[in-house]
Amino acid sequence: MANGMCKRAVFLGANKCPQYIVDSSVIPEIGPGQVLARIRLATICGSDIHTLQGKRKEATPSILGHEGVAEIVLNERCNPSNLLAGDRVTFSVIDSCGECERCAEGMNQKCHSIFKYGHSSLHVRSGLSGTYSSHIILHKGTRIVKLPDHVTDKMAAPINCALATMVNAVGSFEHKRPSKRSVLIQGAGLLGMYGCALLHDAGFGKIYCSDLNLNRLKLVSLFGGIAIPTGKERDVLQDNEIDIVIEVCGVSAAFDIGMKLLKPGGSYILVGLVHPDSHLNVTAESIIRKCLTIKGIHNYADNHLDEAVAFMSRTANKYPFEQLVGPAFSLNQFDSALQEAVQGRFCRVALNPSLVE
Repeated sequence: MANGMCKRAVFLGANKCPQYIVDSSVIPEIGPGQVLARIRLATICGSDIHTLQGKRKEATPSILGHEGVAEIVLNERCNPSNLLAGDRVTFSVIDSCGECERCAEGMNQKCHSIFKYGHSSLHVRSGLSGTYSSHIILHKGTRIVKLPDHVTDKMAAPINCALATMVNAVGSFEHKRPSKRSVLIQGAGLLGMYGCALLHDAGFGKIYCSDLNLNRLKLVSLFGGIAIPTGKERDVLQDNEIDIVIEVCGVSAAFDIGMKLLKPGGSYILVGLVHPDSHLNVTAESIIRKCLTIKGIHNYADNHLDEAVAFMSRTANKYPFEQLVGPAFSLNQFDSALQEAVQGRFCRVALNPSLVE
């Protein structure tokens, strides 16, 4: 069956001129287990900004983008009745084998044969594997979850990266007597806002959120958090006061503050420091004497995506999620979209491949 043409933004390299081109290409034929979907809305993740700025290396040429909401066009899976043409879906940012020991242990995001959407060359698999395109081909080891009608495209686009990752992070520590527990989230970007909402909905007593961006801090209370400007944490909080610190800011200097604020027996969850400039000034003694737990969270497993969709569905009218995503640009306006994303006025900026200038 002929699938027609797709429009795509092809990344050529951060040091190339131009860095990317927008072109059209024939959609490859899909095989058994694969699903062809149309991208309804994509959002620009910070990791892609780093790639385009040359701070992160990716295979080229490639189609970047992994956050997005899609619509089923053609399903060649063995249970096609579960996913019908026209269904709106989200999908895991990785494709896994489901058979290795890591997959068997529930860590399919670390599968031995992992394939990552938006991070692979055009010459690998179908090549149509990023969300900065009108279409994407999803493979047989990819979790695909149908979206309820009341979850809008703006709400849905970042579910499969930021929200699912924070579901994993928030689920990594004990929720016993949450109303008595305090949390500091370091970073008021999209991960931080989702973290505030998840913890607030779970009944945690005090949820603080710090950031340098004062405009973002204005939104924190809408998601159940208490805003603190970065650098003022110890003016508001006492040392040894906080039960859990969740780092989502990507700034290693924040670690020292978090260590001071954590009470004995506390937990430090590291999420955002997933880059080379992440050396920490810490001694084993400081961890041991306070009996601290330090845990890293990277991406998520299939069950976290399921939980993220369920959470968004249940709280869609409780928190103003649409305010977190700014204006939508066409693929031809990719440069303008990137500039808007870099400015940081919004937690996410969107791309709508169906838009015509």
